[in-house]
Amino acid sequence: MTHSNSKVEYVKAIKLRCKSLAIDVLKLCDTLQSNRNSYKVILFQLCKSASSTAANYNAACRARSKKEFFSKLSIVVEEADETVFWLEVLHDGNFTHINEEISALLKEATEILVIFATARKKMSQR
Repeated sequence: MTHSNSKVEYVKAIKLRCKSLAIDVLKLCDTLQSNRNSYKVILFQLCKSASSTAANYNAACRARSKKEFFSKLSIVVEEADETVFWLEVLHDGNFTHINEEISALLKEATEILVIFATARKKMSQR
């Protein structure tokens, strides 16, 4: 496998991780629907940020320039960070009895955040 093939495969793998996280978060939010207003806000924000992370990374991969890529990547970092935040709120607030599942999503979201934050930092140092 050449360097460019390995890069393409890596990008595909990260895209898939982001999309899988978004799907898993959306499924989680569907199972946790509630009439409590505070809970609705958390679930709504979590669904938005997780799906936005995936959508903006997808858009970043189609960027027409390095500046556009960096800009989109910055949005990805913000959205991934927000996803981590809302998962922490959901977990730490003990809003639900399925903290193990939330912990697994939190771990994945944190790993994705670190990947993108590191990539953005490396780009800004060039």
